[in-house]
Amino acid sequence: MSLAADTSVRGSGSATSLDLGPARALSCRECGHEVPLAAEFACPQCFGPLEVAYDFGRVTRESIEAGPKSIWRYRELLPVPARVTSVPNTEPGLTRLIKADRLGAELGLRNLWVKDDTGNPTHSFKDRVVAVALAAARELGFTVLCCPSTGNLANAVAAAAARAGWDSVVLIPSSLEQAKVLTTAVYGGTLLAVDGNYDDVNRLATELAAEHEDWAFVNVNVRPYYAEGSKTLGFEVAEQLGWRLPEQVVVPVASGSQLTKVDKGFTELGRLGLVEATPYKVFGAQATGCSPVSTAYAEGTDVVRPVKPDTIARSLAIGNPADGPYVLDAVRRTGGAVADVSDAEVVEGIRLLARTEGVFAETAGGVTIATTRKLVESGQLDPDAETVLLITGDGLKTLDAVSGQVGPTATVPSTSKAVREALAAQGL
Repeated sequence: MSLAADTSVRGSGSATSLDLGPARALSCRECGHEVPLAAEFACPQCFGPLEVAYDFGRVTRESIEAGPKSIWRYRELLPVPARVTSVPNTEPGLTRLIKADRLGAELGLRNLWVKDDTGNPTHSFKDRVVAVALAAARELGFTVLCCPSTGNLANAVAAAAARAGWDSVVLIPSSLEQAKVLTTAVYGGTLLAVDGNYDDVNRLATELAAEHEDWAFVNVNVRPYYAEGSKTLGFEVAEQLGWRLPEQVVVPVASGSQLTKVDKGFTELGRLGLVEATPYKVFGAQATGCSPVSTAYAEGTDVVRPVKPDTIARSLAIGNPADGPYVLDAVRRTGGAVADVSDAEVVEGIRLLARTEGVFAETAGGVTIATTRKLVESGQLDPDAETVLLITGDGLKTLDAVSGQVGPTATVPSTSKAVREALAAQGL
């Protein structure tokens, strides 16, 4: 089947029998054309990307707070069946929001929070999007869970498939960090390392999705549903702040979907009256070695030109980001910005967050911290505004980034005298 001729890849589900909660249709982000709910990802009219459109019922703070201690407390705002909590899944979400005063003092932000998503089942925010994708894929009639990935998504898909009793097929660049390879392979699914970068892997996944009608590639043929899982980050931040929106939020940018969906989540909460629809600014963070969106923002253009990634922040190394133009729309509409930082600054950001708040982030987190510092110094982030930084993955996945940068303060003989001397040298 040619994707040029048919942009849909369907399981056995039909639009008339689907239960996807409040989801009404799939709507084109470019022309607004709507198609029935199915495993489609491109508009048949203009080939623009599709996203989920909703008819929400009455949703209250009380009904959400009475729900499960996971993303499923927001199931009335997601494209998932009402019975989603009764089937095996990894139950991600409701991760901690940390008041980060010590980090704020270092960065020059007087009201700072860190949303620490390292506490998810496979230690990244990808567990959220995969859980929603799996719920939709099950309803659509798929039987195999798949993805192309830069690492975190590979972990999440392999784990979610194992929990659900599904087969999985995961494609990764062969240069991926060894920790992410091992933490995918351990779940026992099919793991294919591809000679090439993420964009090569993504192209192969698109071809395979067209050839295997029972394979759900979470970020390809069921991408509209998958992407909605990122809204739960925005929902949780607002709920954990006491049902209010932060004034500023900084989000790492890979494909750009996370940033656009956090923005969508904030907007939906305001429209539903769950929070006061107060103004907020969205900021994007990239590594200089893969910064096509930041470059477009700096140049004042709407065109995001593909690049060849060259950065230690491999989880953000998507040279042709699908949601890049929509990131630009979101940051410009809200008065935010997109900036990028060097690999050396990424490592400094990892160490700063760990030293001040006891959170060990992967390289994407280092990008977020370092970019926040840059945005404060340039005057683009208001130092007095309530600010939330999204930390989306665990540092144990990218140990190579800090290897050689940190280690024992000293190696001493096993005598108390030697210990006292070492401590004295540190001023202790």
